[in-house]
Amino acid sequence: MSRSGYTDDNDDPLARGRWRAQVKSAIRGKRGQSFLQELATAMDAMPVKELIANHLIDAEGACCTIGVVCKSRGIDVSKVDPHEPWDVGRAVGIAHQMAQEIEYYNDEYGYSFEKVKGKNRWERVEETPEQRWQRMREWVSDRLVKSLEEPC
Repeated sequence: MSRSGYTDDNDDPLARGRWRAQVKSAIRGKRGQSFLQELATAMDAMPVKELIANHLIDAEGACCTIGVVCKSRGIDVSKVDPHEPWDVGRAVGIAHQMAQEIEYYNDEYGYSFEKVKGKNRWERVEETPEQRWQRMREWVSDRLVKSLEEPC
């Protein structure tokens, strides 16, 4: 099972729509925007621009996207279940919907398919930790709400 908990067997399109609205609200809200700004700053300050999947922070100190903030705040992640979005969200002060969405994009979104030379099949190619960092940094930037105020 993935950390995000997302599945393909959702038979209720209204429930899916409600969920997407909750995710959007969590990201665009005050707490979500504050977290994204902190995350962007922490990611930019990383000496090695690489992200891992499936763990907040591993034994070597490598981080997933949310783990970057945990590390910058000095949060003891040994007490946080990385597979439980409620726990992860609570640890960093964001809604579990937002935690779940970030876990999904961090862990499950970074791959492509390439045709195998000389064969009639495709193979899944995982991204590198550096590519994951770049993709997630762009994801964060794309979700930061730009100021609506214009200079006079």
